[in-house]
Amino acid sequence: MLRDELRAYLDSLLEAARFRDYCPNGLQVEGKSEVRRVLCATTASQAVIDAAIAWQADAILVHHGWFWKGEDGRVTGFRKQRMASLLSHDINLFAYHLPLDAHSALGNNAQLAEKFGWVVDGNFGEQNIGFLGTPAAPLSAAALAAQVGTALGRVPQLLGDPERMVKRIAWCSGGAQGYFEQAIAAGADVFLSGEVSEQTYHLALETGIPYIAAGHHATERYGVQALATHLTALHGLECRYLELDNPV
Repeated sequence: MLRDELRAYLDSLLEAARFRDYCPNGLQVEGKSEVRRVLCATTASQAVIDAAIAWQADAILVHHGWFWKGEDGRVTGFRKQRMASLLSHDINLFAYHLPLDAHSALGNNAQLAEKFGWVVDGNFGEQNIGFLGTPAAPLSAAALAAQVGTALGRVPQLLGDPERMVKRIAWCSGGAQGYFEQAIAAGADVFLSGEVSEQTYHLALETGIPYIAAGHHATERYGVQALATHLTALHGLECRYLELDNPV
């Protein structure tokens, strides 16, 4: 598949143009014009680039790419090393941040619902990134956290009342702890995201709405996997997902 065809397809599929984001979405670094092998990962780290080189990939597709707002834009140090590795092997870098959180089927939040068995029935938050839904059956916040931990393979942090009965769930993958108040206003009995901030603890106690921090990486590794499967099935690209554990 031609690089520019892949770029146009992904931009359209994920509706990249409609998002106000913290980084550019789409093709971030241009490489070879034809793409057959795509290495997929959560974050475009040096380890991912090294794996792509070893596998002779034509492109890397990630959720967390480069060129974040407020970041030092100088290409020095580790940034120089990453860029040099990518350019010297003519590898394309595609990255989709908020578009890959929000997609109704392939996105991180949609994939979490599928993994946990939740029924999606709404959205909330900035640009409708957050999802709302219901569990298969009402359960306590502690039982919900235990189910999440089993599914993700790590123990989540539960703040607030563990006995709170959960009939309605709000969730948003990654670092969306700032959406907690909006989740409460949307009628959620619990809010799940990846990370947690100091003030989140007090908000959970004072409102009676528990908060589950399930891990930034742990909640944002499934969208890119679903996208890889989609690209293989629809376009015949050889896609491989690389899991690099991250405790955050």
